[in-house]
Amino acid sequence: MPLSLDTYRLLGRSGLRVSPLALGTATFGTEWGWGVERDNARVLFDTYVENGGNFIDTAPTYTNGSSERLVGEFSRGRRESLVLATKYSTLRTPGDPNSGGPHRKNLFASVEASLRQLGTDHIDLLHLHVWDFTTPADEILRGLDDVVRQGKVLYVAMSSAPAWEISRMQTIADLRGWSPLIALQVEYSLINRDAERDLIPMSRAMGLGVTPFSPLGGGVLSGKYSRADLTPASPEPGESNRKSFNANLGMVTERTLGIADVVRDIAAEHGRTPAQVALAWVLRNPGVAAPIIGARTPDQLRGNLDALQVELTDDQFARLDEVSAISLGDPHDLLASDHIRMVSHGDMKIDTRGR
Repeated sequence: MPLSLDTYRLLGRSGLRVSPLALGTATFGTEWGWGVERDNARVLFDTYVENGGNFIDTAPTYTNGSSERLVGEFSRGRRESLVLATKYSTLRTPGDPNSGGPHRKNLFASVEASLRQLGTDHIDLLHLHVWDFTTPADEILRGLDDVVRQGKVLYVAMSSAPAWEISRMQTIADLRGWSPLIALQVEYSLINRDAERDLIPMSRAMGLGVTPFSPLGGGVLSGKYSRADLTPASPEPGESNRKSFNANLGMVTERTLGIADVVRDIAAEHGRTPAQVALAWVLRNPGVAAPIIGARTPDQLRGNLDALQVELTDDQFARLDEVSAISLGDPHDLLASDHIRMVSHGDMKIDTRGR
Protein backbone atom coordinates (compact mmCIF):
# COMPACT_ATOMS: atom_id res chain seq x y z
CA MET A 1 0.00 0.00 0.00
CA PRO A 2 1.39 3.46 -0.86
CA LEU A 3 2.55 5.44 2.16
CA SER A 4 2.82 9.12 3.01
CA LEU A 5 4.87 11.02 5.56
CA ASP A 6 1.88 11.12 7.88
CA THR A 7 1.48 7.33 7.77
CA TYR A 8 3.16 7.23 11.15
CA ARG A 9 4.86 4.18 12.55
CA LEU A 10 5.64 3.19 16.13
CA LEU A 11 9.36 3.35 16.84
CA GLY A 12 10.52 0.09 18.34
CA ARG A 13 9.06 -0.92 21.69
CA SER A 14 7.58 2.50 22.34
CA GLY A 15 4.44 4.48 21.65
CA LEU A 16 6.44 7.16 19.80
CA ARG A 17 4.96 7.83 16.36
CA VAL A 18 7.39 8.74 13.58
CA SER A 19 7.16 9.31 9.83
CA PRO A 20 8.27 6.39 7.62
CA LEU A 21 11.09 8.55 6.23
CA ALA A 22 13.27 10.64 8.56
CA LEU A 23 14.94 13.85 7.43
CA GLY A 24 18.71 13.65 7.85
CA THR A 25 20.34 17.02 8.42
CA ALA A 26 24.05 16.25 8.12
CA THR A 27 23.90 18.39 4.97
CA PHE A 28 22.67 21.46 6.91
CA GLY A 29 25.71 23.72 6.80
CA THR A 30 28.71 23.96 4.50
CA GLU A 31 31.56 23.56 6.99
CA TRP A 32 32.49 20.13 5.66
CA GLY A 33 32.91 21.30 2.07
CA TRP A 34 29.50 20.11 0.90
CA GLY A 35 25.95 20.61 2.05
CA VAL A 36 23.52 23.52 1.92
CA GLU A 37 23.60 27.00 3.40
CA ARG A 38 20.99 28.29 5.81
CA ASP A 39 18.24 29.53 3.46
CA ASN A 40 18.24 26.38 1.33
CA ALA A 41 18.33 24.21 4.44
CA ARG A 42 15.24 26.06 5.66
CA VAL A 43 13.42 25.23 2.42
CA LEU A 44 14.33 21.55 2.80
CA PHE A 45 13.15 21.49 6.41
CA ASP A 46 9.87 23.24 5.61
CA THR A 47 9.21 20.99 2.59
CA TYR A 48 9.59 17.89 4.74
CA VAL A 49 7.46 19.14 7.65
CA GLU A 50 4.73 20.66 5.47
CA ASN A 51 4.31 17.28 3.77
CA GLY A 52 3.58 15.65 7.13
CA GLY A 53 7.11 14.69 8.22
CA ASN A 54 7.88 14.79 11.93
CA PHE A 55 11.16 12.83 12.39
CA ILE A 56 14.36 14.94 12.24
CA ASP A 57 17.83 13.43 12.68
CA THR A 58 20.92 15.43 13.61
CA ALA A 59 24.07 15.24 15.77
CA PRO A 60 26.11 17.77 17.76
CA THR A 61 29.17 17.40 15.54
CA TYR A 62 27.43 17.41 12.15
CA THR A 63 28.86 20.34 10.18
CA ASN A 64 30.70 21.44 13.33
CA GLY A 65 27.47 22.16 15.18
CA SER A 66 25.63 24.04 12.41
CA SER A 67 23.21 21.17 11.85
CA GLU A 68 21.85 21.22 15.41
CA ARG A 69 21.71 25.02 15.50
CA LEU A 70 19.78 25.21 12.23
CA VAL A 71 17.39 22.42 13.25
CA GLY A 72 16.73 24.28 16.50
CA GLU A 73 16.07 27.53 14.64
CA PHE A 74 13.75 25.91 12.09
CA SER A 75 11.82 24.03 14.82
CA ARG A 76 10.69 27.14 16.67
CA GLY A 77 6.95 27.46 16.77
CA ARG A 78 6.34 23.78 16.00
CA ARG A 79 8.70 22.03 18.40
CA GLU A 80 6.07 19.88 20.10
CA SER A 81 4.89 18.33 16.82
CA LEU A 82 8.40 17.17 15.92
CA VAL A 83 10.52 14.22 17.01
CA LEU A 84 14.07 15.57 17.28
CA ALA A 85 16.76 12.89 17.36
CA THR A 86 20.38 13.70 18.11
CA LYS A 87 23.43 11.82 19.34
CA TYR A 88 26.42 11.90 21.65
CA SER A 89 29.90 10.36 21.97
CA THR A 90 31.81 11.84 19.00
CA LEU A 91 34.62 14.23 20.00
CA ARG A 92 33.32 17.78 20.48
CA THR A 93 36.56 19.51 21.50
CA PRO A 94 39.84 18.40 19.89
CA GLY A 95 42.49 17.82 22.55
CA ASP A 96 39.98 17.11 25.33
CA PRO A 97 39.71 13.32 25.72
CA ASN A 98 36.60 13.57 27.89
CA SER A 99 34.65 15.56 25.28
CA GLY A 100 34.12 12.33 23.38
CA GLY A 101 33.11 8.78 24.25
CA PRO A 102 29.93 7.29 25.72
CA HIS A 103 30.96 7.71 29.37
CA ARG A 104 28.92 9.60 31.96
CA LYS A 105 30.94 12.84 31.94
CA ASN A 106 30.63 13.33 28.21
CA LEU A 107 27.00 12.20 28.17
CA PHE A 108 25.88 14.95 30.53
CA ALA A 109 28.04 17.63 28.88
CA SER A 110 26.94 16.63 25.38
CA VAL A 111 23.25 16.61 26.29
CA GLU A 112 23.54 20.12 27.76
CA ALA A 113 25.38 21.34 24.65
CA SER A 114 22.73 19.84 22.36
CA LEU A 115 19.90 21.38 24.37
CA ARG A 116 21.54 24.79 23.93
CA GLN A 117 22.18 24.34 20.23
CA LEU A 118 18.68 23.01 19.56
CA GLY A 119 17.10 25.71 21.70
CA THR A 120 14.88 23.22 23.51
CA ASP A 121 14.43 21.82 27.01
CA HIS A 122 14.33 18.17 25.95
CA ILE A 123 15.66 15.77 23.31
CA ASP A 124 13.06 13.33 22.02
CA LEU A 125 15.51 10.59 21.00
CA LEU A 126 19.18 10.37 22.00
CA HIS A 127 21.51 7.90 20.25
CA LEU A 128 24.85 6.69 21.48
CA HIS A 129 26.64 7.54 18.23
CA VAL A 130 29.80 5.40 18.23
CA TRP A 131 30.64 2.43 20.46
CA ASP A 132 34.16 2.70 21.91
CA PHE A 133 34.76 -0.74 23.56
CA THR A 134 36.04 0.94 26.75
CA THR A 135 33.12 2.35 28.77
CA PRO A 136 31.25 -0.27 30.85
CA ALA A 137 27.74 -0.98 29.60
CA ASP A 138 26.17 -0.39 33.02
CA GLU A 139 27.76 3.07 33.24
CA ILE A 140 26.28 3.99 29.87
CA LEU A 141 22.84 2.62 30.67
CA ARG A 142 22.66 4.22 34.11
CA GLY A 143 23.71 7.57 32.63
CA LEU A 144 21.09 7.31 29.89
CA ASP A 145 18.44 6.41 32.45
CA ASP A 146 19.44 9.42 34.55
CA VAL A 147 19.02 11.93 31.71
CA VAL A 148 15.64 10.37 30.96
CA ARG A 149 14.55 10.65 34.60
CA GLN A 150 15.67 14.28 34.58
CA GLY A 151 13.32 14.94 31.65
CA LYS A 152 16.16 16.11 29.40
CA VAL A 153 15.80 13.06 27.14
CA LEU A 154 12.61 11.12 26.42
CA TYR A 155 13.91 7.98 24.65
CA VAL A 156 17.33 6.41 24.13
CA ALA A 157 18.81 4.50 21.20
CA MET A 158 22.01 3.14 19.67
CA SER A 159 24.10 3.58 16.54
CA SER A 160 27.22 1.88 15.21
CA ALA A 161 27.63 -0.83 17.83
CA PRO A 162 27.91 -4.65 17.72
CA ALA A 163 24.70 -6.63 17.96
CA TRP A 164 25.91 -8.59 20.98
CA GLU A 165 26.64 -5.40 22.92
CA ILE A 166 23.23 -3.92 22.13
CA SER A 167 21.36 -7.08 23.08
CA ARG A 168 23.35 -7.30 26.32
CA MET A 169 22.53 -3.67 27.11
CA GLN A 170 18.83 -4.18 26.43
CA THR A 171 18.78 -7.19 28.73
CA ILE A 172 20.54 -5.25 31.52
CA ALA A 173 18.12 -2.34 31.11
CA ASP A 174 15.14 -4.69 31.34
CA LEU A 175 16.46 -6.50 34.41
CA ARG A 176 17.27 -3.29 36.28
CA GLY A 177 14.22 -1.32 35.25
CA TRP A 178 16.24 1.30 33.36
CA SER A 179 15.11 3.10 30.23
CA PRO A 180 15.05 0.61 27.33
CA LEU A 181 16.66 1.17 23.96
CA ILE A 182 13.98 1.77 21.32
CA ALA A 183 15.91 2.33 18.08
CA LEU A 184 19.08 1.54 16.17
CA GLN A 185 20.76 3.53 13.42
CA VAL A 186 22.70 1.32 11.04
CA GLU A 187 24.03 1.63 7.52
CA TYR A 188 21.75 -0.37 5.25
CA SER A 189 21.06 -0.33 1.53
CA LEU A 190 21.09 -2.57 -1.51
CA ILE A 191 24.87 -2.16 -1.70
CA ASN A 192 25.42 -2.81 2.01
CA ARG A 193 23.23 -5.51 3.51
CA ASP A 194 25.64 -6.48 6.30
CA ALA A 195 23.04 -5.53 8.93
CA GLU A 196 20.98 -8.55 7.87
CA ARG A 197 23.51 -10.86 9.50
CA ASP A 198 22.79 -9.88 13.10
CA LEU A 199 21.81 -6.24 13.66
CA ILE A 200 18.37 -6.23 12.04
CA PRO A 201 17.27 -9.65 13.42
CA MET A 202 18.58 -8.60 16.85
CA SER A 203 16.63 -5.34 16.65
CA ARG A 204 13.38 -7.16 15.83
CA ALA A 205 13.91 -9.56 18.73
CA MET A 206 14.89 -6.83 21.21
CA GLY A 207 12.29 -4.24 20.23
CA LEU A 208 14.46 -1.67 18.46
CA GLY A 209 13.14 0.17 15.43
CA VAL A 210 15.81 0.32 12.71
CA THR A 211 16.46 3.70 11.09
CA PRO A 212 18.94 3.05 8.27
CA PHE A 213 21.36 5.74 7.21
CA SER A 214 22.86 5.94 3.71
CA PRO A 215 19.93 4.01 2.17
CA LEU A 216 21.10 5.18 -1.27
CA GLY A 217 24.62 3.88 -0.74
CA GLY A 218 26.26 7.28 -0.77
CA GLY A 219 24.55 8.13 -4.06
CA VAL A 220 25.64 4.99 -5.90
CA LEU A 221 22.04 3.77 -6.13
CA SER A 222 20.76 7.11 -7.37
CA GLY A 223 22.89 6.84 -10.52
CA LYS A 224 25.41 9.46 -9.45
CA TYR A 225 28.39 7.26 -10.34
CA SER A 226 29.54 5.48 -13.48
CA ARG A 227 32.34 3.08 -14.30
CA ALA A 228 34.54 6.10 -14.94
CA ASP A 229 34.48 6.54 -11.16
CA LEU A 230 36.06 3.14 -10.53
CA THR A 231 39.36 4.99 -10.37
CA PRO A 232 38.45 7.97 -8.17
CA ALA A 233 40.18 11.20 -9.04
CA SER A 234 42.21 12.97 -6.40
CA PRO A 235 40.58 16.29 -5.49
CA GLU A 236 42.49 19.45 -6.15
CA PRO A 237 44.18 21.09 -3.14
CA GLY A 238 41.48 22.63 -0.95
CA GLU A 239 38.70 20.88 -2.87
CA SER A 240 36.28 18.68 -0.96
CA ASN A 241 33.08 17.10 -2.18
CA ARG A 242 30.96 14.19 -1.09
CA LYS A 243 31.19 12.35 -4.38
CA SER A 244 34.98 12.04 -4.24
CA PHE A 245 34.72 11.23 -0.52
CA ASN A 246 32.39 8.27 -1.12
CA ALA A 247 34.36 7.06 -4.12
CA ASN A 248 37.55 7.04 -2.11
CA LEU A 249 35.81 5.06 0.63
CA GLY A 250 35.51 2.20 -1.84
CA MET A 251 31.74 2.44 -2.28
CA VAL A 252 32.10 2.47 -6.08
CA THR A 253 32.94 -1.03 -7.32
CA GLU A 254 31.91 -3.29 -10.18
CA ARG A 255 29.55 -5.05 -7.77
CA THR A 256 27.83 -1.88 -6.53
CA LEU A 257 27.55 -0.45 -10.04
CA GLY A 258 26.02 -3.75 -11.18
CA ILE A 259 23.40 -3.44 -8.45
CA ALA A 260 22.77 0.15 -9.53
CA ASP A 261 22.21 -1.09 -13.11
CA VAL A 262 19.36 -3.35 -11.97
CA VAL A 263 17.90 -0.55 -9.85
CA ARG A 264 17.97 1.71 -12.92
CA ASP A 265 16.24 -0.93 -15.08
CA ILE A 266 13.44 -1.41 -12.55
CA ALA A 267 13.07 2.35 -12.18
CA ALA A 268 12.53 2.59 -15.94
CA GLU A 269 9.82 -0.07 -15.73
CA HIS A 270 8.01 2.03 -13.12
CA GLY A 271 8.66 5.42 -14.67
CA ARG A 272 10.41 6.29 -11.41
CA THR A 273 13.91 7.38 -10.42
CA PRO A 274 16.57 4.90 -9.27
CA ALA A 275 16.65 6.61 -5.87
CA GLN A 276 12.93 6.01 -5.39
CA VAL A 277 13.29 2.31 -6.21
CA ALA A 278 16.28 1.89 -3.87
CA LEU A 279 14.38 3.56 -1.03
CA ALA A 280 11.26 1.50 -1.71
CA TRP A 281 13.33 -1.67 -1.33
CA VAL A 282 14.60 -0.56 2.10
CA LEU A 283 11.11 0.47 3.20
CA ARG A 284 9.79 -3.02 2.40
CA ASN A 285 12.04 -4.67 5.00
CA PRO A 286 9.78 -5.48 7.99
CA GLY A 287 12.59 -4.66 10.42
CA VAL A 288 12.95 -1.09 9.13
CA ALA A 289 11.05 1.73 10.83
CA ALA A 290 12.25 4.81 8.96
CA PRO A 291 15.18 5.23 6.56
CA ILE A 292 17.04 8.52 6.97
CA ILE A 293 17.15 10.58 3.79
CA GLY A 294 19.16 13.69 3.04
CA ALA A 295 19.00 16.13 0.16
CA ARG A 296 20.67 19.23 -1.21
CA THR A 297 17.74 20.62 -3.23
CA PRO A 298 13.94 20.70 -2.74
CA ASP A 299 13.44 18.74 -5.97
CA GLN A 300 15.81 16.04 -4.75
CA LEU A 301 13.97 15.85 -1.44
CA ARG A 302 10.53 15.70 -3.05
CA GLY A 303 11.80 12.97 -5.37
CA ASN A 304 13.00 10.92 -2.41
CA LEU A 305 9.69 11.41 -0.60
CA ASP A 306 7.89 10.01 -3.65
CA ALA A 307 9.56 6.68 -2.88
CA LEU A 308 6.67 6.19 -0.46
CA GLN A 309 4.40 5.76 -3.49
CA VAL A 310 6.50 3.06 -5.18
CA GLU A 311 5.15 -0.49 -4.96
CA LEU A 312 7.64 -3.07 -6.17
CA THR A 313 6.29 -6.29 -7.64
CA ASP A 314 7.40 -9.59 -6.16
CA ASP A 315 9.46 -10.22 -9.32
CA GLN A 316 11.20 -6.85 -9.07
CA PHE A 317 11.91 -7.36 -5.41
CA ALA A 318 13.36 -10.80 -6.18
CA ARG A 319 15.65 -9.34 -8.87
CA LEU A 320 16.94 -6.71 -6.45
CA ASP A 321 17.37 -9.29 -3.74
CA GLU A 322 19.30 -11.62 -6.02
CA VAL A 323 21.73 -9.06 -7.43
CA SER A 324 22.54 -7.62 -3.99
CA ALA A 325 22.54 -10.85 -1.97
CA ILE A 326 25.32 -11.45 0.54
CA SER A 327 26.51 -14.51 2.40
CA LEU A 328 25.32 -14.32 6.00
CA GLY A 329 28.36 -16.32 7.09
CA ASP A 330 28.68 -18.85 9.86
CA PRO A 331 26.51 -19.96 11.59
CA HIS A 332 23.67 -18.43 9.56
CA ASP A 333 24.41 -20.09 6.22
CA LEU A 334 24.94 -23.45 7.95
CA LEU A 335 21.71 -23.20 9.92
CA ALA A 336 19.78 -22.28 6.77
CA SER A 337 21.09 -25.28 4.82
CA ASP A 338 18.72 -28.04 3.80
CA HIS A 339 20.74 -30.60 5.77
CA ILE A 340 20.48 -28.74 9.07
CA ARG A 341 16.82 -27.91 8.51
CA MET A 342 16.12 -31.59 7.94
CA VAL A 343 18.08 -32.54 11.06
CA SER A 344 16.20 -29.93 13.11
CA HIS A 345 12.69 -30.15 11.67
CA GLY A 346 12.54 -33.32 9.66
CA ASP A 347 10.21 -32.84 6.68
CA MET A 348 8.00 -30.33 8.53
CA LYS A 349 7.55 -26.97 6.75
CA ILE A 350 8.54 -24.30 9.27
CA ASP A 351 9.07 -20.73 8.11
CA THR A 352 11.87 -19.12 10.15
CA ARG A 353 12.54 -16.14 7.88
CA GLY A 354 10.90 -13.64 10.24
CA ARG A 355 13.09 -14.63 13.19
